[in-house]
Amino acid sequence: MKLSGPLLLVGCGKMGGALLEGWLHRGLEAGEVWIVEPNAAPVQHFLDRGAHHAEGAAELPPEIRPALIVFAVKPQMLAETLPHYRGFAAAGAAVVSIAAGWRIAAFEEVLGAQTPVVRAMPNTPAAVGRGMTVLCANPHCGQSLRDLAGELLSAVGAVAWIDSEALMDAVTAVSGSGPAYVFLLIECLAEAGVEAGLPADLAMQLARVTVAGAGALVDQSADPAATLRKNVTSPGGTTQAALEVLMAEDGLQPLMTKAIAAAAARSRELG
Repeated sequence: MKLSGPLLLVGCGKMGGALLEGWLHRGLEAGEVWIVEPNAAPVQHFLDRGAHHAEGAAELPPEIRPALIVFAVKPQMLAETLPHYRGFAAAGAAVVSIAAGWRIAAFEEVLGAQTPVVRAMPNTPAAVGRGMTVLCANPHCGQSLRDLAGELLSAVGAVAWIDSEALMDAVTAVSGSGPAYVFLLIECLAEAGVEAGLPADLAMQLARVTVAGAGALVDQSADPAATLRKNVTSPGGTTQAALEVLMAEDGLQPLMTKAIAAAAARSRELG
């Protein structure tokens, strides 16, 4: 993983830290990275490996010419943060953003209309290298930048590209927010187990391990999810009895469709 200049990582919380850990594991030299964080303590383990630190953009060396700026701050902080990097963009730095809801046009407006911008939507399983990230780019991004952005995000999981940024709201609703739906499924499955008479700790263990195992199975199998579901469903058996409830007209699918629509609508509002 080679860059033509330093990489600025603006924000190094859970997601930014997971990304940086993945990049270093992939061979990025720590000395090429500047972490911009108000407090050095939480990122000290990266500094010990050779990364540099600045409390803010004003504390960066005046001679620095970054090739890439990765914005990993919380979306609500970006409006205040972004203008401080206008000079770097004018000097040729490209931008990768993982800030939810921030459209490419907003970066172009602040940093300059010609700034190459890649917008990425990762999700929290990136923390364990099992994330899903969807990316889109403006027309100023050449293939080399697209390849680099894809390589950077693939360090924490799978990646996919879309041509239309308009799809990012649906992407956010399905994969960006999706882990929360799975965690809720675990909670509900465990609670249902308690209602069926199981001790709470056993019910939670069964729910957690079952969901984790099913996820690993679908990940490793070439069969579609529908086939795996049918493989576990014996005619007239216990699974079929449960699925008749979950797959009813008022079952899981219409509820999930409604939930995704609500999340996508909120993503559009935030954008």
